[in-house]
Amino acid sequence: MLFNTFDKWWGGAGYRKNAHEGLDLLLYTTRQDQIDRLHEGTGIQVMAHGLIVSIIKDFLGKTVFVEHASPHQDCTRVYSIYGHTVPHRDVHAGMTVHRGDIIATVAGPGSSPFPMAPHLHLSIARAPRPLSPHQFSWETLGTSHRLTLLDPLKVLHHPYRILAHRNPICRNLMDATVPCT
Repeated sequence: MLFNTFDKWWGGAGYRKNAHEGLDLLLYTTRQDQIDRLHEGTGIQVMAHGLIVSIIKDFLGKTVFVEHASPHQDCTRVYSIYGHTVPHRDVHAGMTVHRGDIIATVAGPGSSPFPMAPHLHLSIARAPRPLSPHQFSWETLGTSHRLTLLDPLKVLHHPYRILAHRNPICRNLMDATVPCT
């Protein structure tokens, strides 16, 4: 699911009542140039040096919030937000992490009422100053006036492809009940 879309790819598809706060990552290209999907237990690397400021429950697992200093030497903070994960046992709020550190794994379907493939939800946000860990929740993420959500595809500067759910690659990699996007 793409950033800021109202479409949904689970529970019979349809529309969401609020815009999507990030990017759902489900498929990737292997070193052999094959398309594969993320599986439960796939390691998640932190994108840049930072500080884990909060870990909260979500409907598939937990969400890890990492605060990064602004490259502009001001008080601005950037947050990378990794949803639907199982944080490693030693990962906790207040922990410093470095680019490439594996902080969690992709969670399984959990107790979701919808058939849903394991995936990573990635949000990126900017704030004019550091935020209290208590200000992070899924209920306020898309509506907070303190955070500006950014499109991860425009921030990451990494090649990508968007596949339609009707694409044969999606049908071959997913269960028939779980479309991909």
